[in-house]
Amino acid sequence: MISPATVVLAVLPIYLLTLGGAVLRKLGVLRHDHDVGVMHVIFSVMLPCFILDKMLGSEVLRSAGVLFTGAGLGFSFIIIGLVVGYGTGKIIGLIPGNGIRTFALTSGCQNYGFLSIPAVEILWGSSAVAVLFVHNIGVEIALWSIGVMLMSGERGIRWKRLINGPIIAVVTGILLISLHLDDKINGPVREAMHMAGAGAFPLAIIMTGASIIDLVGSEKPSWKIIFASIVVRIIVIPAIIIVCAKHIPMAVEIRQVLLVQAAMPAAMTPILLARLYGGKSSVAVQIVVATTIVSIFSLPYIITFGIRYLNLTPITH
Repeated sequence: MISPATVVLAVLPIYLLTLGGAVLRKLGVLRHDHDVGVMHVIFSVMLPCFILDKMLGSEVLRSAGVLFTGAGLGFSFIIIGLVVGYGTGKIIGLIPGNGIRTFALTSGCQNYGFLSIPAVEILWGSSAVAVLFVHNIGVEIALWSIGVMLMSGERGIRWKRLINGPIIAVVTGILLISLHLDDKINGPVREAMHMAGAGAFPLAIIMTGASIIDLVGSEKPSWKIIFASIVVRIIVIPAIIIVCAKHIPMAVEIRQVLLVQAAMPAAMTPILLARLYGGKSSVAVQIVVATTIVSIFSLPYIITFGIRYLNLTPITH
């Protein structure tokens, strides 16, 4: 059976790159005025190329059931996370205007991008990564619709918020696969796409590390918020996701994706949403930093337990 140590060795490069980003920020090599330009290139060029390179030719995505189940579960688990987070926020005494909406969204939303995608590829390979991109459509829809409504108090949904490079790449990939045109994109074009996408996640993870170190110490910590978010993000929601992955019929690649999602810390997107839509960004910052640090130790055990419980076999085995 796979051990936590094996999982640690598999995902350690991700955390080392995150640490590297923090060090580069502290040394002044990666300056703040680099951030906007670098992230724009990642989101607009490198990440879409990576997504298409992994999706095109993926046989698992030719199944309509996989597409609908993957996106549906991505959406559903964010909503479940919001409910659990909101209920926990009430228990610890948070109220509207005092951080409960931000607590619910941040503790209820797992990292579905820069940390999870490399972890899925390391553990399961390209087929699971392709499914993760479909899963992430559901996550994005939940965040930019229900999540924004929760954070801002708005009643309407502005769907144009979903128009971005990664979403366009996923939709394009699904369309090409559905029309059986994906095998037409090859040769120098496909190789250039592969080369452009190859650096997307190392660079994105380094930028994530720089962003996290910027957040550390920026706000006075609230220990009840930190402790409660760890309970929600590292214990309760992983248990819900893994049990559902066990008992809901789905393709094995979706189970692989959900297991990694269960082990992830809080996503950084709610920090942005809190700043844009009147939330408490200080609450989001604390949750992201705390759960990211704790995930270094919890992730191997969640993954190991999930592999055995769900009867999965990682490529690192």
